[in-house]
Amino acid sequence: MPKDYYQILGVTKAASDEEVKKAYRKLAHQYHPDRPGGDEKKFKEINEAYQVLSDKAKRLQYDRFGSAEGHGFGGQGGGFNAGAWGGFPGSDPSGGFGFDPEQFSGMGDFGDIFESIFEGMGVRPRRKTYERGSDIETQVEITLEEAFLGIVKTIRVRTLVTCDVCKGKGAAAGSSFVKCSVCDGQGEVREQRKTFFGAFSQVRMCDKCHGTGEVPQNACPLCHGAGRASSVRDIKIEILAGIDDNQLIKVKGMGEAGERGAATGDLYVRVRVMTHRMFARHGSDLIVRYELDVLNLLLGKKIEVPTIEGKKITVEIPAGFNLKDPLRIPHEGMPRFGTSQSMFAANRGDLLVDFIIKAPKSNAKIKKILEE
Repeated sequence: MPKDYYQILGVTKAASDEEVKKAYRKLAHQYHPDRPGGDEKKFKEINEAYQVLSDKAKRLQYDRFGSAEGHGFGGQGGGFNAGAWGGFPGSDPSGGFGFDPEQFSGMGDFGDIFESIFEGMGVRPRRKTYERGSDIETQVEITLEEAFLGIVKTIRVRTLVTCDVCKGKGAAAGSSFVKCSVCDGQGEVREQRKTFFGAFSQVRMCDKCHGTGEVPQNACPLCHGAGRASSVRDIKIEILAGIDDNQLIKVKGMGEAGERGAATGDLYVRVRVMTHRMFARHGSDLIVRYELDVLNLLLGKKIEVPTIEGKKITVEIPAGFNLKDPLRIPHEGMPRFGTSQSMFAANRGDLLVDFIIKAPKSNAKIKKILEE
Protein backbone atom coordinates (compact mmCIF):
# COMPACT_ATOMS: atom_id res chain seq x y z
CA MET A 1 0.00 0.00 0.00
CA PRO A 2 1.49 3.40 -1.00
CA LYS A 3 2.65 5.68 1.81
CA ASP A 4 0.59 8.76 2.63
CA TYR A 5 3.24 11.44 2.76
CA TYR A 6 0.72 14.09 3.82
CA GLN A 7 -0.26 11.99 6.81
CA ILE A 8 3.39 11.34 7.71
CA LEU A 9 4.06 15.09 7.91
CA GLY A 10 0.68 15.81 9.49
CA VAL A 11 -0.53 18.25 6.81
CA THR A 12 -3.41 18.33 4.34
CA LYS A 13 -3.14 18.14 0.56
CA ALA A 14 -3.93 21.84 0.42
CA ALA A 15 -0.93 22.69 2.63
CA SER A 16 1.37 25.44 1.31
CA ASP A 17 5.09 24.94 0.75
CA GLU A 18 5.80 26.91 3.93
CA GLU A 19 3.41 24.74 5.96
CA VAL A 20 5.09 21.60 4.64
CA LYS A 21 8.49 22.98 5.53
CA LYS A 22 7.42 23.94 9.08
CA ALA A 23 5.88 20.52 9.66
CA TYR A 24 9.07 18.82 8.46
CA ARG A 25 11.35 20.91 10.67
CA LYS A 26 9.26 20.18 13.75
CA LEU A 27 9.13 16.42 13.14
CA ALA A 28 12.81 16.16 12.11
CA HIS A 29 13.85 17.75 15.40
CA GLN A 30 11.46 15.55 17.35
CA TYR A 31 12.48 12.19 15.84
CA HIS A 32 16.18 12.80 15.14
CA PRO A 33 18.05 9.65 16.29
CA ASP A 34 20.57 11.67 18.28
CA ARG A 35 17.84 13.20 20.46
CA PRO A 36 16.31 11.46 23.51
CA GLY A 37 13.29 9.52 22.33
CA GLY A 38 14.40 9.76 18.69
CA ASP A 39 13.32 7.19 16.09
CA GLU A 40 15.66 6.41 13.18
CA LYS A 41 12.98 4.66 11.11
CA LYS A 42 10.48 7.48 11.64
CA PHE A 43 13.17 10.07 10.86
CA LYS A 44 13.96 8.43 7.50
CA GLU A 45 10.26 8.23 6.70
CA ILE A 46 9.82 11.95 7.43
CA ASN A 47 12.77 12.83 5.18
CA GLU A 48 11.36 10.66 2.40
CA ALA A 49 7.99 12.42 2.63
CA TYR A 50 9.55 15.85 2.62
CA GLN A 51 11.75 15.10 -0.39
CA VAL A 52 8.61 14.47 -2.41
CA LEU A 53 6.28 17.15 -1.06
CA SER A 54 8.91 19.93 -1.10
CA ASP A 55 9.49 19.49 -4.82
CA LYS A 56 6.67 20.90 -6.96
CA ALA A 57 7.17 18.49 -9.86
CA LYS A 58 7.47 15.45 -7.58
CA ARG A 59 4.51 16.53 -5.50
CA LEU A 60 2.34 16.96 -8.61
CA GLN A 61 3.36 13.51 -9.84
CA TYR A 62 2.68 11.99 -6.42
CA ASP A 63 -0.78 13.60 -6.29
CA ARG A 64 -1.59 12.16 -9.74
CA PHE A 65 -0.32 8.61 -9.25
CA GLY A 66 -0.66 8.22 -5.50
CA SER A 67 2.75 6.56 -5.26
CA ALA A 68 6.37 7.63 -5.17
CA GLU A 69 7.68 4.48 -6.80
CA GLY A 70 8.72 4.20 -10.43
CA HIS A 71 8.63 7.92 -11.20
CA GLY A 72 12.21 8.94 -10.76
CA PHE A 73 12.27 9.83 -7.10
CA GLY A 74 12.05 6.43 -5.40
CA GLY A 75 10.59 5.37 -2.10
CA GLN A 76 13.75 4.21 -0.41
CA GLY A 77 14.20 6.49 2.58
CA GLY A 78 15.84 9.53 0.96
CA GLY A 79 18.69 11.48 2.51
CA PHE A 80 18.64 14.74 4.34
CA ASN A 81 17.11 17.61 2.35
CA ALA A 82 18.98 20.89 2.89
CA GLY A 83 16.15 22.91 1.32
CA ALA A 84 14.09 22.45 4.47
CA TRP A 85 16.61 24.52 6.37
CA GLY A 86 16.41 27.46 3.99
CA GLY A 87 18.95 26.19 1.39
CA PHE A 88 22.72 26.09 1.58
CA PRO A 89 24.35 29.54 1.70
CA GLY A 90 25.70 30.44 -1.72
CA SER A 91 23.89 27.63 -3.53
CA ASP A 92 22.92 28.12 -7.16
CA PRO A 93 20.84 26.19 -9.72
CA SER A 94 23.94 24.73 -11.38
CA GLY A 95 24.88 22.91 -8.21
CA GLY A 96 27.85 25.08 -7.16
CA PHE A 97 28.28 26.09 -3.54
CA GLY A 98 29.95 28.95 -1.70
CA PHE A 99 29.63 27.13 1.61
CA ASP A 100 30.39 28.87 4.91
CA PRO A 101 30.00 26.54 7.93
CA GLU A 102 29.91 29.53 10.30
CA GLN A 103 26.36 30.22 9.10
CA PHE A 104 25.31 26.91 10.68
CA SER A 105 27.04 27.59 14.02
CA GLY A 106 23.72 27.88 15.85
CA MET A 107 22.58 24.40 14.73
CA GLY A 108 24.85 22.38 17.02
CA ASP A 109 25.95 19.08 15.48
CA PHE A 110 24.38 19.92 12.10
CA GLY A 111 27.02 22.62 11.49
CA ASP A 112 29.80 20.09 12.02
CA ILE A 113 28.04 17.53 9.85
CA PHE A 114 27.58 19.97 6.95
CA GLU A 115 31.21 21.00 7.22
CA SER A 116 32.29 17.37 7.08
CA ILE A 117 30.03 16.60 4.09
CA PHE A 118 31.40 19.47 2.04
CA GLU A 119 34.98 18.71 3.06
CA GLY A 120 34.45 15.25 1.60
CA MET A 121 33.21 16.85 -1.64
CA GLY A 122 36.45 18.80 -2.00
CA VAL A 123 35.03 22.13 -0.84
CA ARG A 124 37.44 23.62 1.71
CA PRO A 125 35.53 25.54 4.39
CA ARG A 126 37.05 28.66 5.91
CA ARG A 127 38.79 27.78 9.16
CA LYS A 128 38.29 30.06 12.12
CA THR A 129 41.38 31.67 13.60
CA TYR A 130 41.77 32.89 17.13
CA GLU A 131 45.23 34.47 16.94
CA ARG A 132 44.26 38.08 17.68
CA GLY A 133 44.89 39.17 21.24
CA SER A 134 41.89 39.50 23.53
CA ASP A 135 40.30 42.81 24.46
CA ILE A 136 40.65 43.71 28.13
CA GLU A 137 38.78 46.06 30.45
CA THR A 138 39.90 48.02 33.47
CA GLN A 139 38.43 50.76 35.66
CA VAL A 140 39.57 54.20 36.76
CA GLU A 141 38.00 56.54 39.34
CA ILE A 142 37.93 60.32 39.00
CA THR A 143 36.37 63.16 40.98
CA LEU A 144 33.47 65.27 39.78
CA GLU A 145 35.87 68.22 39.44
CA GLU A 146 38.11 66.11 37.17
CA ALA A 147 35.07 65.10 35.10
CA PHE A 148 34.20 68.80 34.84
CA LEU A 149 37.60 69.91 33.55
CA GLY A 150 38.83 66.73 31.85
CA ILE A 151 42.12 65.06 32.79
CA VAL A 152 44.94 62.86 31.50
CA LYS A 153 45.38 59.76 33.67
CA THR A 154 48.13 57.14 33.69
CA ILE A 155 46.77 53.70 34.48
CA ARG A 156 48.69 50.49 35.13
CA VAL A 157 47.43 47.32 33.45
CA ARG A 158 48.75 43.77 33.72
CA THR A 159 48.33 42.05 30.37
CA LEU A 160 50.08 39.92 27.74
CA VAL A 161 52.64 41.92 25.76
CA THR A 162 54.95 41.03 22.88
CA CYS A 163 57.85 39.00 24.25
CA ASP A 164 60.99 41.16 24.60
CA VAL A 165 63.33 38.20 24.20
CA CYS A 166 62.08 36.76 20.89
CA LYS A 167 60.24 39.93 19.67
CA GLY A 168 57.04 37.96 19.25
CA LYS A 169 58.47 35.18 17.05
CA GLY A 170 58.34 32.47 19.72
CA ALA A 171 61.78 31.06 18.91
CA ALA A 172 64.92 31.18 21.05
CA ALA A 173 67.83 33.33 19.87
CA GLY A 174 69.54 31.74 16.86
CA SER A 175 66.82 29.08 16.52
CA SER A 176 64.99 28.48 13.24
CA PHE A 177 61.52 27.18 12.49
CA VAL A 178 60.84 23.59 11.46
CA LYS A 179 57.87 21.80 9.96
CA CYS A 180 55.20 20.88 12.51
CA SER A 181 55.34 17.15 13.20
CA VAL A 182 51.67 16.88 14.16
CA CYS A 183 50.15 18.29 10.95
CA ASP A 184 53.18 17.68 8.72
CA GLY A 185 53.36 21.39 7.88
CA GLN A 186 49.74 21.63 6.69
CA GLY A 187 48.51 23.74 9.59
CA GLU A 188 45.50 21.49 10.00
CA VAL A 189 44.71 17.94 10.97
CA ARG A 190 42.08 15.60 9.59
CA GLU A 191 39.85 13.56 11.87
CA GLN A 192 37.37 10.79 11.14
CA ARG A 193 33.96 11.32 12.64
CA LYS A 194 31.03 8.96 12.75
CA THR A 195 27.51 10.36 12.56
CA PHE A 196 24.04 9.13 11.75
CA PHE A 197 24.71 9.94 8.10
CA GLY A 198 27.90 7.87 8.05
CA ALA A 199 31.62 8.43 8.61
CA PHE A 200 33.01 11.79 7.55
CA SER A 201 36.41 13.44 7.47
CA GLN A 202 36.69 16.64 9.44
CA VAL A 203 39.51 19.17 9.23
CA ARG A 204 40.47 21.41 12.13
CA MET A 205 43.33 23.77 12.94
CA CYS A 206 46.44 22.13 14.38
CA ASP A 207 46.71 22.80 18.11
CA LYS A 208 50.49 22.64 18.16
CA CYS A 209 51.39 25.16 15.42
CA HIS A 210 48.09 27.12 15.56
CA GLY A 211 47.57 26.78 11.81
CA THR A 212 51.00 28.11 10.74
CA GLY A 213 52.44 24.73 9.79
CA GLU A 214 55.73 25.37 11.58
CA VAL A 215 57.08 25.48 15.11
CA PRO A 216 60.31 26.86 16.65
CA GLN A 217 63.13 24.37 16.72
CA ASN A 218 63.89 25.71 20.21
CA ALA A 219 61.12 27.64 21.94
CA CYS A 220 61.81 31.00 23.56
CA PRO A 221 62.68 30.43 27.24
CA LEU A 222 60.51 33.35 28.37
CA CYS A 223 57.26 32.91 26.40
CA HIS A 224 57.68 29.16 25.61
CA GLY A 225 56.94 29.73 21.93
CA ALA A 226 53.78 31.85 22.32
CA GLY A 227 55.49 35.09 21.30
CA ARG A 228 53.94 36.96 24.23
CA ALA A 229 54.42 37.13 27.99
CA SER A 230 52.70 38.63 31.03
CA SER A 231 53.84 42.12 31.97
CA VAL A 232 52.69 45.43 33.46
CA ARG A 233 52.00 48.29 31.08
CA ASP A 234 51.55 52.00 31.97
CA ILE A 235 49.06 53.66 29.63
CA LYS A 236 48.10 57.34 29.40
CA ILE A 237 44.46 58.03 28.63
CA GLU A 238 42.76 61.34 27.98
CA ILE A 239 39.44 61.75 29.76
CA LEU A 240 37.43 64.51 28.10
CA ALA A 241 35.48 67.11 30.06
CA GLY A 242 31.86 66.19 30.73
CA ILE A 243 32.37 62.44 30.75
CA ASP A 244 29.53 60.47 32.36
CA ASP A 245 29.81 57.95 35.14
CA ASN A 246 30.26 54.37 33.89
CA GLN A 247 31.28 55.53 30.40
CA LEU A 248 33.77 53.41 28.41
CA ILE A 249 36.87 54.73 26.66
CA LYS A 250 38.43 52.57 23.95
CA VAL A 251 42.22 52.59 23.60
CA LYS A 252 43.04 50.78 20.36
CA GLY A 253 45.87 48.27 20.35
CA MET A 254 46.46 48.32 24.11
CA GLY A 255 44.85 44.98 24.96
CA GLU A 256 46.52 41.57 24.91
CA ALA A 257 49.23 40.98 22.32
CA GLY A 258 48.38 38.31 19.74
CA GLU A 259 50.30 35.06 19.45
CA ARG A 260 53.48 35.24 17.39
CA GLY A 261 53.05 38.80 16.15
CA ALA A 262 49.31 38.61 15.44
CA ALA A 263 47.08 41.67 15.92
CA THR A 264 46.76 43.14 19.41
CA GLY A 265 43.41 43.49 21.18
CA ASP A 266 41.99 46.74 22.50
CA LEU A 267 41.76 48.20 26.00
CA TYR A 268 38.44 49.45 27.37
CA VAL A 269 38.62 51.80 30.34
CA ARG A 270 35.44 52.19 32.40
CA VAL A 271 35.35 55.62 34.05
CA ARG A 272 33.67 55.86 37.44
CA VAL A 273 32.90 59.38 38.68
CA MET A 274 32.95 59.47 42.46
CA THR A 275 30.02 60.80 44.49
CA HIS A 276 30.47 64.47 45.47
CA ARG A 277 29.84 65.72 48.99
CA MET A 278 28.04 68.86 47.77
CA PHE A 279 26.77 68.38 44.21
CA ALA A 280 24.51 65.76 42.69
CA ARG A 281 24.52 65.23 38.92
CA HIS A 282 21.65 64.78 36.52
CA GLY A 283 22.97 64.55 32.97
CA SER A 284 24.76 67.84 32.34
CA ASP A 285 22.91 69.62 35.19
CA LEU A 286 24.24 69.90 38.73
CA ILE A 287 22.06 70.06 41.83
CA VAL A 288 23.07 71.76 45.07
CA ARG A 289 21.07 71.97 48.30
CA TYR A 290 20.88 75.35 50.03
CA GLU A 291 19.56 76.16 53.52
CA LEU A 292 17.46 79.28 53.23
CA ASP A 293 16.72 81.43 56.29
CA VAL A 294 13.11 82.62 56.20
CA LEU A 295 14.04 85.97 57.72
CA ASN A 296 16.63 86.69 55.02
CA LEU A 297 14.05 85.69 52.44
CA LEU A 298 11.51 88.14 53.87
CA LEU A 299 14.12 90.88 53.95
CA GLY A 300 14.89 90.23 50.27
CA LYS A 301 18.55 89.48 50.83
CA LYS A 302 20.57 87.92 48.02
CA ILE A 303 22.12 84.49 48.50
CA GLU A 304 25.57 83.11 47.63
CA VAL A 305 25.57 79.74 45.87
CA PRO A 306 28.73 77.56 45.48
CA THR A 307 29.73 76.28 42.03
CA ILE A 308 31.69 73.24 40.85
CA GLU A 309 34.58 75.56 39.92
CA GLY A 310 35.05 76.48 43.59
CA LYS A 311 33.58 79.97 43.25
CA LYS A 312 30.42 81.52 44.64
CA ILE A 313 27.83 83.40 42.66
CA THR A 314 25.35 85.93 44.09
CA VAL A 315 21.72 85.22 43.22
CA GLU A 316 18.49 87.07 43.95
CA ILE A 317 15.39 84.98 44.53
CA PRO A 318 12.62 86.34 42.25
CA ALA A 319 9.49 87.76 43.89
CA GLY A 320 6.69 85.20 44.12
CA PHE A 321 9.09 82.29 43.44
CA ASN A 322 7.77 78.88 44.54
CA LEU A 323 10.40 77.57 46.92
CA LYS A 324 9.28 73.99 46.28
CA ASP A 325 10.80 74.29 42.80
CA PRO A 326 14.58 74.37 42.20
CA LEU A 327 16.04 77.72 41.22
CA ARG A 328 17.79 77.33 37.85
CA ILE A 329 21.06 79.16 37.24
CA PRO A 330 21.96 78.86 33.52
CA HIS A 331 25.35 77.57 32.27
CA GLU A 332 26.78 76.71 35.69
CA GLY A 333 26.50 72.92 35.37
CA MET A 334 28.68 70.29 33.66
CA PRO A 335 30.02 70.71 30.12
CA ARG A 336 28.43 68.41 27.57
CA PHE A 337 30.76 65.54 26.65
CA GLY A 338 33.15 66.35 23.80
CA THR A 339 32.69 70.13 24.05
CA SER A 340 35.64 72.09 22.67
CA GLN A 341 37.42 74.67 24.83
CA SER A 342 36.13 77.52 22.66
CA MET A 343 32.52 76.45 23.33
CA PHE A 344 33.10 75.35 26.93
CA ALA A 345 31.29 78.24 28.67
CA ALA A 346 28.25 78.23 26.38
CA ASN A 347 27.78 74.49 26.06
CA ARG A 348 27.14 73.68 29.71
CA GLY A 349 24.18 72.47 31.69
CA ASP A 350 22.55 74.43 34.50
CA LEU A 351 22.98 74.60 38.26
CA LEU A 352 19.77 73.80 40.14
CA VAL A 353 19.42 75.18 43.67
CA ASP A 354 17.23 72.96 45.84
CA PHE A 355 16.05 75.03 48.81
CA ILE A 356 15.73 73.77 52.38
CA ILE A 357 13.62 76.20 54.40
CA LYS A 358 15.21 77.05 57.72
CA ALA A 359 12.91 78.57 60.38
CA PRO A 360 14.47 81.35 62.52
CA LYS A 361 15.04 80.82 66.23
CA SER A 362 12.37 82.19 68.54
CA ASN A 363 13.26 85.78 69.34
CA ALA A 364 10.99 88.45 70.88
CA LYS A 365 12.58 91.24 68.85
CA ILE A 366 12.19 89.38 65.56
CA LYS A 367 8.61 88.51 66.51
CA LYS A 368 7.80 92.17 67.15
CA ILE A 369 9.32 93.24 63.82
CA LEU A 370 7.32 90.61 61.96
CA GLU A 371 4.10 91.67 63.72
CA GLU A 372 4.69 95.32 62.77
